[in-house]
Amino acid sequence: MEKINPRIDIAFKKIFGVEENKDLLISLINSIVGAEDQVVEVTLLNPYNPRNFATDKLSILDIKAKGETGKLFNIEIQITDEADYDKRALYYWAKLYTEQLKVAEEYSVLSKAIGIHILNFTSIPDVDNYHNVFHIVEKKTGLQYFKDLELHTIELKKFCKTGREALDEVLAKIKVTLDIWVAFLTRHDLINRDNVPAQLDNPELKKALHVLDVMNFGELEQQAYEERLKWMRIEANTLKKHEEKARAERDIEIARNLVASNVSVTVIAQATGLTIEEIESLKP
Repeated sequence: MEKINPRIDIAFKKIFGVEENKDLLISLINSIVGAEDQVVEVTLLNPYNPRNFATDKLSILDIKAKGETGKLFNIEIQITDEADYDKRALYYWAKLYTEQLKVAEEYSVLSKAIGIHILNFTSIPDVDNYHNVFHIVEKKTGLQYFKDLELHTIELKKFCKTGREALDEVLAKIKVTLDIWVAFLTRHDLINRDNVPAQLDNPELKKALHVLDVMNFGELEQQAYEERLKWMRIEANTLKKHEEKARAERDIEIARNLVASNVSVTVIAQATGLTIEEIESLKP
């Protein structure tokens, strides 16, 4: 039987968004946020409820939680790319922040809101870091005056670029606790909970592996899980085809330039992987 994929939001929320696993959520949050935002306890504001699928199998399964000091956290895992994700992230942060304020309450009751977006795709191609933190700062001085806004992006594809890395390749990347959680989300299939490598020796990770192994879905949950899994596979296949097309176009362009420089057809074939016939067709 195929292992359940923790990157599918239903499984993700059943791992991190239930009362009995709040220790896992606390570990995940603390691995992401800075020292000033660490939490000891959290209150789940929208705990996982399988009955939700009776009305909406494609609902957004984010996790909303409040820390013991009142700070709010919204954690969402997104399995497929979509247009304007940056705007969506801001919108969900704004809802989290503004929904704190009840009628006639003072603005002073508002607490910091932190959005955490775990993405199964590359959303910020301009930087190599898989974890990026965003604030509003003054343009010239970098002063962070509006301190209640904080957004995190965690791009899983930047940690495991191919999804086919061997265990030793994954272990070589483990430096901090967040790396452990990202390794769990991307290559859980390589980790045996009864023989966890020293680099991953973390009690919360071991519990998460156990939760994943014993996880069961009801009928509606299973349907929703399979629909999301299908979309993730379609997205991966589409991305693969796009990369193959881009690589083929690049090879043709390289071959065309080499042809113009009178490089031999044999050398061009070795450099690009194109056939002799394909190279000959590029000649003027």
